[in-house]
Amino acid sequence: MGMKLEVGWHQELKEEMGKDYIQALKEFLATENAQQKIVYPPAEQVFNAFLHTPFSKVKAVIIGQDPYHGPGQAHGLSFSVPVGIPSPPSLKNIFNELKQDLGIAPSKGGCLYSWAQQGVLLLNATLTVRKGEPKSHYGKGWEQFTDAVVASLIEREDPIVFILWGKSAHEKLQHILQNRKTPHEVLIAAHPSPYSAYSGFFGCRHFSKTNAFLEKWGKAPIEWTVTETRGS
Repeated sequence: MGMKLEVGWHQELKEEMGKDYIQALKEFLATENAQQKIVYPPAEQVFNAFLHTPFSKVKAVIIGQDPYHGPGQAHGLSFSVPVGIPSPPSLKNIFNELKQDLGIAPSKGGCLYSWAQQGVLLLNATLTVRKGEPKSHYGKGWEQFTDAVVASLIEREDPIVFILWGKSAHEKLQHILQNRKTPHEVLIAAHPSPYSAYSGFFGCRHFSKTNAFLEKWGKAPIEWTVTETRGS
């Protein structure tokens, strides 16, 4: 697996990429391939979040758990699916909350590339998964890597909104709270999965809260209406 990153992300994470656990992670993924395990997303899409949202452009981060584990669903952006793929239940719940929060009608498509283009880093805690086996790539090194991603963003003086949905995302919270030199915003809710959406996701109003924070700091708000393109 080639770990291709946007130049700004490469600069921020170049030391991290040379650590032993990264090599071990590569070896694990190579073994999965050698054993003919089906892994999502495709290797060339694993780092899409970093390619579509440059480090210097990040305004908000939506942290999920691991990629979708169904055929054709995962493409390297948390909660997003490629153009033409039906929205999974979690994404449908995200669109339902968006409607309740900002009155935006649910999108017919589930590709969130338009969010990424505006500076929303769509990051999963774990960047790969085995087909049909959620959390199958936990504990292999991805969490350490995404911890480093979060840490690099926290060090920015420019305020960012961290949107944490679900337990795996909440685990990143400690890294944010350890450094309050800059006034980052932290929004926490349950995961939008049908199993937990009614336990604290619905009604969180994270979309309007994110825009209110960005506008307070003189930043352009996010246009949350999903506009699908073929560029993802």
